[in-house]
Amino acid sequence: VQLQASGGGLVQPGGSLRLSCVTSGDIFNSHIMGWSHQAPGKQRETVATITSSGRALYKEAVEGRFAISRDNSENTVSLQMDGLKPEDTGIYYCNARTAQFLQPKYWGQGTEVTVSS
Repeated sequence: VQLQASGGGLVQPGGSLRLSCVTSGDIFNSHIMGWSHQAPGKQRETVATITSSGRALYKEAVEGRFAISRDNSENTVSLQMDGLKPEDTGIYYCNARTAQFLQPKYWGQGTEVTVSS
C-alpha cells in the first residue's frame, strides 16, 4: 500500500502551504483519510481527517487555519495550511484509517514543513 505525500517546504510565519497525498482507489474509497503532524521531539498527532462523504474534523489548534479536502476523481487528499505558525513545523504524514476512533492503518512517507522567518 502506498500513500505518496508532497508539498512541504519552508515558509515564513503567516504564510501558506498545500500538502497533497495520492493513494490507490481501493484505499481512498474505503478509508477515512487524514493528516498527522509530528513536531520535533514530540509525538505524532492527528490534525485533520475527512470521511468518504466529506465530513472533516480538525485538531483544535489548527481549526480555522487548515482545511482538508479530497478529490475523488484523483484519489487525492489535500491539506491547505494558512496562517502558519512556528509550532506547525514538523513532519506531516498522510494516513488512512477505517474508523475515527482507531489509529491509522496506512501511512505515507511524510513531508517536512518548516515555518520560520
